[in-house]
Amino acid sequence: MVNTSDFTTRLQKVMEYHHLTASLFADKIEVQRSSISHIISGRNKPSLDFILKVTTTFKDVDIYWLLNGKGTFPKEIEIAEKQSSHVPTLPFEEKKIINSDTEKKIQRIVLFYTDGTFEEYKK
Repeated sequence: MVNTSDFTTRLQKVMEYHHLTASLFADKIEVQRSSISHIISGRNKPSLDFILKVTTTFKDVDIYWLLNGKGTFPKEIEIAEKQSSHVPTLPFEEKKIINSDTEKKIQRIVLFYTDGTFEEYKK
């Protein structure tokens, strides 16, 4: 069972991290503004639908952290650290790029995806 006061604290931490008021937060996750105030005041408990909307809209919120405080927030920091620790190499030949009077070599290539993740390739 979710501890409502701890859940409220974590929910407020998410709002503060993203610099959102309760009404802007409600608009972002597409719920009624009164839903947020009722959850924060302790009048209502969060529904599964509410929790899924939060974790779907804010990719940096881990569902286990939101529900019971286990894990970290924001979780994208973990993802970035894991990705940077495993850097695959590119199967390409080293090409020298001559620009004016300086010679340049490709050191690494970083691909950024729309979901906020990235891949880094080193020679």
